[in-house]
Order: sequence, then structure tokens, then C-alpha cells
Amino acid sequence: MSTDVDNLFKDKVLGHPAGLFVLFFTEMWERFSYYGMRAILVIFLISAMTGENPGWAWARENALSLLGTYALLVYLTPILGGYIADKKIGYRMAVVIGALLMTLGHASMAMETPTFLYVGITFLILGNGFFKPNMTSIISLMYEGHDDKKDGAYTIFYMGVNAGAFLGIMLCGYLGEKVGWSFGFGLAGIFMFLGMLQFWFAKPIFGKIGDKPEAKTDREIIIPEGDKLNPFTLLDKILIAVFTLLSITWILNDPLSKIGNMPIITFDVFGFDGATFTIIVAVIIFLYLLISRIIRYVPIVRDKMIAVAIFAFFTIFFWASFEQAAGSLAIFAQDYTARTLSGNYAMTFKIVDTIVTIVPLVIITWVLYRLFSKTIKKITLSNIILGFSFLLIWIIVVYKLNREFSQQDAEVPATWFAILNSLFIIILAPLFSKWWESKYNPSAAYKYAFGLILLGLGFAFLVYGSSSIEQGAKFASVSMLWLIMAYLFHTLGELCLSPLGLSYLSKLVPGRMIAMMFGIWYIAIAIGNKTAHSLGGMIDDITANYSMSRFFLIFTLIPIGLGLLAMILNPLLKKLMHGVK
Repeated sequence: MSTDVDNLFKDKVLGHPAGLFVLFFTEMWERFSYYGMRAILVIFLISAMTGENPGWAWARENALSLLGTYALLVYLTPILGGYIADKKIGYRMAVVIGALLMTLGHASMAMETPTFLYVGITFLILGNGFFKPNMTSIISLMYEGHDDKKDGAYTIFYMGVNAGAFLGIMLCGYLGEKVGWSFGFGLAGIFMFLGMLQFWFAKPIFGKIGDKPEAKTDREIIIPEGDKLNPFTLLDKILIAVFTLLSITWILNDPLSKIGNMPIITFDVFGFDGATFTIIVAVIIFLYLLISRIIRYVPIVRDKMIAVAIFAFFTIFFWASFEQAAGSLAIFAQDYTARTLSGNYAMTFKIVDTIVTIVPLVIITWVLYRLFSKTIKKITLSNIILGFSFLLIWIIVVYKLNREFSQQDAEVPATWFAILNSLFIIILAPLFSKWWESKYNPSAAYKYAFGLILLGLGFAFLVYGSSSIEQGAKFASVSMLWLIMAYLFHTLGELCLSPLGLSYLSKLVPGRMIAMMFGIWYIAIAIGNKTAHSLGGMIDDITANYSMSRFFLIFTLIPIGLGLLAMILNPLLKKLMHGVK
């Protein structure tokens, strides 16, 4: 392994192994496909069945129920996919299998039939499970013995994530809304497939890194002095099985009961409907398992894991609000935002959109050129495929810009607003990185507090902006400024909180327990995603009974309140973290 790592560091691009940029572009195409599809899914489902580009006219609650279940499972399957890769097939093969499954998923969705929609989403969930956890695992192996370069490597990789999200939302969103939904879904599949081929034919550059794991011999687990093992008891295993069964039943019951009128859970218990009772029991079992295991550890480990649990609690509520971007904010952009511009406003938008489109693409193309200059002889076919992919991107971009400038007015696509998150991250991430490295670097609790408060303030703009919308209105035309400001503050909140969770988890949890706690962390994010779209599905009821402002006020007050709570808990969390910064 060390020989392969040393060989990787011989060919450097921007101070890092060329192999990192192979992963950069592979991840970029995966995020392109994921965010591109997600950007148009809800808008496609709720759009009218008439017009030049008809949708399916689903109820908003049903569309968000499907999105929520999809988003939840996307964060659960990596637990299984990571295990299979680690024990059976290796990280690189898992990435290829995941990419192929996701390609099939996008191709299925492009057929635009209910059956193929559900088949496609199933393939995407399974594919994501294989792909998501194993890209970062390959990076970890690549940098063994080069820990001083890891932070920079993950920063570059994170930029690839956002570049993919930016391009995917922009291009899949544009084609889906302006040309045809099948083109948007299909484009996501095309670039996922090209990304898979590019990665597959880059094998020579990695050597044995990420290959199928060799059979491991039993070895003694080294336990720090004063620590002890905490094996799962028979009761733990039984409760895990019951929790898993109840959770899967509830997860599938939600969309089946709302969309297909085919509920799995049809009984009532103690005045609760069966679905509510099922999830309450599952949550109680989960909390019992978590608490009972934590209290069995030695005091220092126990304290650190309590800190992780508190951060996970805040994480659930952060994502429950932040992920409105794919649900209720997409609906707000589609049906309640004035998106038609004329005269100077139209020309100004076209110029801004051109700059926003071209500049990041030029930068990424320059990175591509640097990769070619170092690897063209070693992985020629991979580079040809990657070059072809970018040629397609440029052709689509030129088509998009030419089409827009040929029209007198401008209609801003509803999906366009979603690119602002990635754009703001690309612009602001270096500033936040310098902040974290300065003497003014705040504590973990304050970073979480800032993240939650900024998120709430973003929704405050929408509270004010939507105050003119009449109670129960299905359509309105408020200024797009409020949505732009919301995305800016949401991104500021994300930069305070999102990149830090896994970092603190890795510092607080002993290495032998890291896999289990990563699993629990993904469960927290999954719960946050499902909660986001369950709450988002209430937009019609709350708007009809109260107002649109009241709907967004929920997502203003709760994050700000929790942010203030995080500040209050700062002394306690510092004590529980035992000096970890």
C-alpha cells in the first residue's frame, strides 16, 4: 500500500496527487446527477398536466412525501454500502457499482412513467449507498503517511462536490424546465455514466489502493488504559432488529399511504394512528439503545459520546430546516416568486447568469487541463472520456446562453435559485476556512449556534417577503430578492455547521467505535431530511389556515431558539469534550 501511495504523490496537480483530481471529477459528476435530478423532481411532480412541458399535477404533500423518503434512505444505505465495500468488494468496485446503479436510476426516471419513476428512485437509493461512503474512504487510503495534506485534500474534494451541484442544478434544471423533463433526468444519467467510465479507466493510477480487501487474520484489539470494550448484548441485537423493522415499515408506509392509498400500517393504538404509534415506539427503542450503551462506557468516553449525541440532536433540526431548499423553497420559487423579467432587468439577469455560468466552468476546465498534463499517458482513455464530458457541458452551456439571449424577456427558471447555495459556498468557503484557522476560531457550540441562528435569519427574509401573500393563495408574485437573501444566509449557516459535524465526531469518538457512530450520525441526518419534507408537506394546510408567513416563521423561530440553547450549553459541552477542539 505504501508503494502505491508513494507513486501517487509523484504526479502532482496543484500540490496534490493527480489521483485526487480523478476522484474530484468522479464525485463532481455524481453530485451533478444527484442535485440535478433533485432540483427538478418536486417541480416536475407538482407542475400542471397541461402546457408545453406538462408535469404530473401531484399534490404538494405527496411530492414532498416521496422526496422525504428518498432523502432519508439516501443517508441510510451508505451504512450498508460502506460495510460491504470494507469487508467484501473493496472501495473502488463499490464506487463503480454505485455509479452504474445510479445511471440506471436516472435512465428509468427519464421514461416519465410512474413505474419507472419508482424503479429509478430505488436504483438511485441503492447506488448512492455503494457510492457515497467509499469515495472518502479512497482519499483516506491515498493520504496514509501524509496527514499534513489531508485537510487540503478534503477541501479540494469538497469544491468538487459543490462544482457538481452547481452545474447539475443549472443544466438539468434548465433543460428540465425549459425543454422537457426527460432531458433533465436523462442528462443526469448521461454524466453519471461518463463519470463511472472515467473512474473505471483510471485504475492504473491507483495501483492496489481501494482494491478488494484481503482476508484479515484475527488480531488483538488495543484498548487504551482505563477503557473497556462494550459489546452488543443479546437484548441490544434484538432491539436493533425491532427498531430496523419498525423504521422500514414506517418509512415505506408514508409515501404508499399518501401517493398510492396503499398503507402498510392500518391499525390504531391507544388513540394514535398506527403510523404515529410505530414511529414513537421506534424512537423510544433507539433512545434506549443509545443511552444504555453510552452509560456503559468509562467516564471520559461516555462524556465525549454524550457531546456527540447533543451535536446530533442539533444536526437533526438544522437539516430539517435547511433541506426545505429541495421542497418548500422549490415550491415557493415555482409558484410564489416573480420570475419574469423585461427590459433592463432581463438584460441584467442574462449578463449575471452568463458570468455565474462561465467563470466557474472556466476554472474547472483549467483544473482539467492540469490533470491532463500530468496523466495523459498513464490514463489516456479516462482523460478522453473526461474531456468529452466537458465538451458536452460547454455545448449545453453555449446552447443555453444563446437561447436566452435570443429572447427579449427573461424567465428565471425556478431551479436557478438552488444554484445559489453552491455558488455562495465556492465564494465564501475560503473566508470561513481562514476564520477557523485564526485566533478568533469559536468553540464547537458557538459554531453550531451561529449555523442555526443564520439559518433562522434566512427564513426571516421569507417571513417578511411572503407577508403580502393572501391566506390560502396557490400562486403569487413576490420579489426574488427574498429568496436570494434566504439562500445567502442559509449558506452562511451551512458553512458554520455542516462541515464540522464529522470532524468533531472523528475527534471525540475512539477509533474502534468510529464506524458505529458514523452510522448514528447518518441516521440523524436522515431523520432531519425526512422531517424537513414532512413539515414542508404541511405548506398548503398552514397557508390555508394561517398564512405563508406563518409557515416560514416555524423555520425561523425553531433554529434561532436552538442556536441560543447551543450558546447556553457551551460550558457544558466544553466540559464533556475534555479539551477536544
